[in-house]
Amino acid sequence: MQRLLNTFLSLSLIVVAIPAVATPEQNKESFQKFYMDRFSHIEKDDFANGVYALDQDARDQWEAMSDFPPFEDDLDEGEALFNTPFANGKQYADCFENKGQGVRQNYPQFDSKSGQVITLELAINNCRTQHGEKALPYKKGDLAKVSAYMASTSKGERFDIKIPNDKRAQQAYEAGKKYYYSKRGQLNFSCANCHVQNVGRKARSETLSASLGHPTHFPVYRMKWESFGTLQRRFDSCNKQVRAQPLEGQAKDYRNLEYFLTYMSNGLPVNGPASRK
Repeated sequence: MQRLLNTFLSLSLIVVAIPAVATPEQNKESFQKFYMDRFSHIEKDDFANGVYALDQDARDQWEAMSDFPPFEDDLDEGEALFNTPFANGKQYADCFENKGQGVRQNYPQFDSKSGQVITLELAINNCRTQHGEKALPYKKGDLAKVSAYMASTSKGERFDIKIPNDKRAQQAYEAGKKYYYSKRGQLNFSCANCHVQNVGRKARSETLSASLGHPTHFPVYRMKWESFGTLQRRFDSCNKQVRAQPLEGQAKDYRNLEYFLTYMSNGLPVNGPASRK
């Protein structure tokens, strides 16, 4: 086992040290193949269920809970907020392709005009400010509810994140990959330490999930939170667990990390919003 872990660590360091060795598409194929080989009994689409693809006992409890989703009221509120006109009479639907229906699978996306990664939550707040409304707090609250409703209209659609032929887009992707594999915090852990090298193993009583499929079910309603939270709120939790300083909502490093992670899950179906412990 130790030899296997050392091999994974070496591979992760190579990815960071010489990112030009492989294209993003080749990275994605290798990334997905690792999990498919490691868990050959699991269908690829099932990785969209996160840890419940790996832990049958936890899955049984989750499926029982899913008969009566705890987030229905918040999801209804998200739909109402989405359809509530701004003071100028415009709506969120006026800011998005297809009036904001069925677009979750296209985010995050690289915006060549601004030269930065735009997540769905950033796009929602950009919409608000463009129409004279105040930006909402990131990571939770009304913004997460609106995002969750928009995600619900994309269920079953497959992620199709693009990295355009723009040097800045490639740099954003590489920065997200570097953040994923870089160690930080007092525990000196990277995302890959838990979700690649030790995937499927226990950390205390919890099974460590696969990064393949991580973005597919967000925003999620966690019992711990008693509310919806975005993927970046979950990044905060991971940073706190390794005793690293969480970043501000929509910080560049978080957006780049989300860009990389979601690209790695290209082809998987949107199945959010979802519930988690």
